Amino acid sequence: MAGSRRLEKDLFGTLPDGRDVERIVLCGEGGFEARIITHGAVLQALIAPDAKGSCDDIVLGHDAFAGYLAERKFFGATVGRYANRIAGGRFSLDGETVQLPVNNGPNALHGGLDGFDRKLWDIAELHGGAEPGVTLSYVSPHGEENYPGRLDVRLTYRVTGQAELSLTMEARTDRPTIVNLTNHSFFNLEGATSGRSILDHRLMVAAAHFLAIDPTAIPLSEPPRAIAGTPFDFREARPVGERIRESDQQLRNGKGYDHTYCLAGDGKLHLAARLEAPISGRIMELLTDQPGLQVYSGNYLDGTISGKGGKLYRQSDAICLEPHIWPDAPNRPDFPSPRLDPGEAYRHHTVYRFAARRP
Repeated sequence: MAGSRRLEKDLFGTLPDGRDVERIVLCGEGGFEARIITHGAVLQALIAPDAKGSCDDIVLGHDAFAGYLAERKFFGATVGRYANRIAGGRFSLDGETVQLPVNNGPNALHGGLDGFDRKLWDIAELHGGAEPGVTLSYVSPHGEENYPGRLDVRLTYRVTGQAELSLTMEARTDRPTIVNLTNHSFFNLEGATSGRSILDHRLMVAAAHFLAIDPTAIPLSEPPRAIAGTPFDFREARPVGERIRESDQQLRNGKGYDHTYCLAGDGKLHLAARLEAPISGRIMELLTDQPGLQVYSGNYLDGTISGKGGKLYRQSDAICLEPHIWPDAPNRPDFPSPRLDPGEAYRHHTVYRFAARRP
């Protein structure tokens, strides 16, 4: 099947200022494909075979560029400079207070008002051969969204196995700053247009602790909380919806699952989560070197967005598994540090590995 591995490129849309938005298609084996667009470095589609060999797109989003331009919902987007939330949009760095725009109640979320998900990235390299891939780049100037320092970012999507997508990110700065990047794909392993909920997907998360949050989704002033005996315990695989309706204050605060799990990978690539769909038999394993995994059960999908195939996206139509540094870490010296200094490199590696078995 080596001949099926290839790379294709076409025009996906045009920005209002006339700049082209390109799409790069990375083809693996057995129908496996990853489709990336340069606007937001978005994973626009991910095609994976089921247990019968039938292929389907398993990430939410839009069929045409107009949908991504019309509303900011982070479908498949690269999120930065800082993924997740910073309390009050404020932090101190070397004695200086930095005030970011707030765009999520009182807090800054996913890079602010105009984050990396709204930028047009450049195609830096195209990689052919047995592991087709694309490297995208973006330069965030000093002061963008009030973040200090110029940040040079490169990320590479690459098909690295029979049905495996590898994502690597790297960033460098010219002055002290903070950085925390992630991919924000919404997964439904039954298919993006299946109309099925993800509440019966079986989830495993390799973590014994999570970050309890306040009603604005900022971590509480306490150490990571043990998951044992709580609805947050996914150390053994179980359906996402099995305990999501329980009367638990943390589920109330998140409107479901919208919490960071504390991983113990010591900065090395390791299995962080496993997701399995009961009907299609599709399995996704997520490996990462990041210290946290945000598990979000699609709580704010409210039926107002029309997505692929004209489907209205509703609550729990997808699940996000977002590897990154912990939220509000710039204000929490007890959390993993998001600081980046000149001469250093921020690095992030995540792998999405797919298989299937008959239910």
